Amino acid sequence: MSLSGKRVALLIEDEYQILEGWYPKLRLEEAGAQVSVIGSGTKKSYDSKEHYPMDADAAASEVSAADFDAVVVPGGFAPDNMRLHPEMVGLVRDAHESGKLVAAICHGGWILASAGALKDGRRATGYAPIRDDVENAGGVWVDEAVVEDGNVITSRTPVDLPAFGAALVSYLERTN
Repeated sequence: MSLSGKRVALLIEDEYQILEGWYPKLRLEEAGAQVSVIGSGTKKSYDSKEHYPMDADAAASEVSAADFDAVVVPGGFAPDNMRLHPEMVGLVRDAHESGKLVAAICHGGWILASAGALKDGRRATGYAPIRDDVENAGGVWVDEAVVEDGNVITSRTPVDLPAFGAALVSYLERTN
C-alpha cells in the first residue's frame, strides 16, 4: 500500500457526478490512503446527479486542512453547491495555502477558483464550460486530460478518471 498514512478529504455535496466522486475515493483507498468524505454539514448523506448517495464522515466545519494531506473535489453541480458554504471554500483555500495537494475534476475547478487556488497563472483544466471561470480567477486554461501545476491537479471529465487517479496517487507517493 503505497499511500499508507496519507489522509485525503473528498468533498461532497448534492448533485455530484457519481463517477467523479466514487472513482477517486476507491482508487485512493485501493492505494492505501485514508479517505474521509467531507460534506457541507447540511445533512449526513448527499445524492449524486443520478440519486446515488454518499455518506459524509464529517462536516467541513468539523475539520481543518491540517487533518489532511490532500483535498479532492469531484464535479457535477456539487462544486457550485459547495461554494455556498464558506467552510468548504476555506478548507480548500487553507490546504492550498499550506502547500497541500488540492485536486479537482470537471466542474470541481469552480471551488478552486473561489478558494484562490488558480490565481497567478496557475495552469488548470476542467469541463470546457468552466474555462471562463478558470481564466477570470487568474488561471491559464489547458485542454489536457490531467494538468499538474505545483500542488494543484485538475482533470476534465469522467473519461479522464484513470489519468486523474494515477496523477493523485503519483503526487501523494512522492510527497512526505
